[in-house]
Amino acid sequence: MRKKHLFALSFSATFSLVLLAQDKMHLHNGKDVDVKIIKVSEFTVSYSYPNETAEQTIGKYAVGKIKYSSGREEKVSDKVIVSGKDDWEKVQILEKEEETVGLKSLGEVGGKTSGMMSFHTAASADKKSMKKILEDAADKGAQFVLITKEKDNQFTNQSKKRGVAYSY
Repeated sequence: MRKKHLFALSFSATFSLVLLAQDKMHLHNGKDVDVKIIKVSEFTVSYSYPNETAEQTIGKYAVGKIKYSSGREEKVSDKVIVSGKDDWEKVQILEKEEETVGLKSLGEVGGKTSGMMSFHTAASADKKSMKKILEDAADKGAQFVLITKEKDNQFTNQSKKRGVAYSY
């Protein structure tokens, strides 16, 4: 009887250590994932699942923080909250496609300014088309936009932008 208790105690202690030896990744979509962090780079976090060797990658914008098995916590990114079109200034522009890994695509967004009879300078036309694309993304509830196409015409002061909106 005593051996059974000793075995159960040692088994549960070993199992607890295995569970504690994992890192925990807190995602902005509300999920907590038990993983082993391999590295945190400029735009991505590389990790593997317990008992697996395959390396996975997720964009840093999808990750709030990492709690390492040592007890150390690392803040990865702040959560961006967009409630509607009025929050367009909170929408962030992503520069590389790898930053979108782990985010959910909400579809294409676009913005353009009118041409010929516009009183805009080339710079203000660019700002206005960027504002329109960010408003379009915010209206969809997106926190991020990856610009996929930009076309500016200095002679007509027209600016067109296309992109893909992303959310957690």
